[in-house]
Amino acid sequence: MLLAVALVSAVLYAWRAGTYLEGYYAAAVRSMSMSWHNFFFAAFDPAGTVTLDKLPGAFWIQALSVRMFGLHTWAIVLPQVVEGVLSVLVLYRIVRRLCGPVAGLLAAIVLALSPATVALNRGNISDSLMVLLLLLAADSAVVAVTAGRWSSTLLVGFWVGLAFQAKMVEAWIVLPALALVYLVAAAGTRRRKLVRIGAMGIAAAVVSLSWMTVVTLTPASTRPYVDGSQNNSLFQQVFVYNGVGRLDQASPNQLLTRSIGIRIPNPPPAAWDRLLTGSFGRDIGWLLPAALVALVAGLAETWRNPRGDTTRAGFVLWGTWLFALGGTFSFSSSINSYYTAALSPPIAGLIASGSVLAWRRRHSIGVRTAVVATVLLSVTYAAWLLPVTGTGLPGWLAPGVLALGAAAGVALAISWWSAAPTRLLPTSLAAALVAVLLVPTVASASIAADRLGPFDTPFQPVAVTYGVRAFFGVTSATAKLLPRLEQARRGAPYLMATETSALAAPFIFVSGQEVLPIGGYTGTIPEPSITTIRSMIRAGEFHLVLQSPSTTDPRLVWIARHCISVAQPTGDDVPTTTRYAIYYCLPTS
Repeated sequence: MLLAVALVSAVLYAWRAGTYLEGYYAAAVRSMSMSWHNFFFAAFDPAGTVTLDKLPGAFWIQALSVRMFGLHTWAIVLPQVVEGVLSVLVLYRIVRRLCGPVAGLLAAIVLALSPATVALNRGNISDSLMVLLLLLAADSAVVAVTAGRWSSTLLVGFWVGLAFQAKMVEAWIVLPALALVYLVAAAGTRRRKLVRIGAMGIAAAVVSLSWMTVVTLTPASTRPYVDGSQNNSLFQQVFVYNGVGRLDQASPNQLLTRSIGIRIPNPPPAAWDRLLTGSFGRDIGWLLPAALVALVAGLAETWRNPRGDTTRAGFVLWGTWLFALGGTFSFSSSINSYYTAALSPPIAGLIASGSVLAWRRRHSIGVRTAVVATVLLSVTYAAWLLPVTGTGLPGWLAPGVLALGAAAGVALAISWWSAAPTRLLPTSLAAALVAVLLVPTVASASIAADRLGPFDTPFQPVAVTYGVRAFFGVTSATAKLLPRLEQARRGAPYLMATETSALAAPFIFVSGQEVLPIGGYTGTIPEPSITTIRSMIRAGEFHLVLQSPSTTDPRLVWIARHCISVAQPTGDDVPTTTRYAIYYCLPTS
């Protein structure tokens, strides 16, 4: 049965995946695959002038896949598909150890069918690897609790450190959950446990900061400039630009759109119910109320159990993970939809553990009442979350889930409150499970059928689907423009220069040629300087420059004043929805 779940997850993650890649990351992966220097330093462009604005852990794996299989969309997406399937299997092992094989299988099913997880693993985003590594850390924490091994305690820190290499500070947010479950459930004195938790934290810090330290100690003249920082510092990139800056400052995408003068819809604002309503609710919220009910009921039922009780340890682990990351996502200034996939494992763990615990306590009137109420709450909430229309939304889904939920609730009530046990109970429980999982399952199937990816939300408007692909993807029009760009290049070493790495990305990905990114991803970093740009123009290293027509960046204002303005090309093979200023620079400029 577990292999069948793994196979279903692989099909959902891989079928018709990679319709569009996140162009910025895809370009960086191609650049990293072109030389070991670029690979190690996470260079964004082939010439290695600037890095990615993220740590490269997940992109190293993608670059190795490209080096092994060649530059194909499927070669870039394949690592995320494998990581997603492995996450399902690791979650099964964790929950089985904590609450038994039935709970493990149910958790694997819930994770495999989570819409946020399905969407995430169909693209080239680093969160897939982070989730897998955090689950491996949780697995080591459970072994450390049950077997008392020093090595398992250190492995927790090791896996968290690798997760940090994939997604930076977000990985550290889960570390308190791993430490707390060890403190609550492991054998030994409090002092002994605190010493081991300290060792866990030290191991996490050492592994997390190892690559950053090596790069920082490397002379700046022999490596790319660190994107996302104003002083060529990886520590500023990680802890400010990608860290505390996400709590109350504009996101990188918001800075980017300001630089190039376009508008994108603002995500739902920070609020306590951010993950329960709107687009984020349709990403991850379907089973969140049921998970919260399971958490409260599970802790209430197991709180007085012995210290080493693994069922209680599971509720502590998953509940702390859920609240730590859920609170961060709820109150950060801006998040992407795929962030929410990191909440799928704790939601799956809580629902599976709560279901098995409810079965064990099925003779309790209070438990029976809570189960029926949870089923009715879940199906009603899921129907309420559904939009009126949207990509891949079947018209029967809302009335169908309400009818099935009501029938399951009535069947449960009859089977539990009848004078004697009946054969209806297993059937009614199965119907209740199907009712709760129906909407998330249809949402995941629609994601695969409609070729959606990490930046999409289930059942989103069709216009949003096209807009997401246009903003993040690499269009065929880019390849059609290359002959004209090659003609205008006139032997220059670089194909051209662009304002921001985001504008350079599609041309780098399609051609593999150097496109000088001015200002990094957001267009705000000081690399390259105006002095460097003028020297490169005098040396004839590039001629064409693509930039916003309304930029105020002094480097680009200088280009606008000293280079020749060129009319934007037109024709059936040229995108005309977005206008940029194009300049042709001569050495005499």
